Amino acid sequence: MMYLMFLLYFPEDKREYIPAFATMAIFVLAAVAVWRLIIKISKKEEEKTKDLEAKLKEQDNKKSL
Repeated sequence: MMYLMFLLYFPEDKREYIPAFATMAIFVLAAVAVWRLIIKISKKEEEKTKDLEAKLKEQDNKKSL
């Protein structure tokens, strides 16, 4: 337990937190951007799938007649 206490470091000068916050902000913004990109691509793929299903149903209806 005593060994773990040496790993913690809380700086007296709070300006040392600025680079860590900036790095965290960059990664959070990148994660949100990737998340939005995945949603956008997923919606496009969903639309393509619906179009393909409609075409297949149309072909199936033509074959059954």
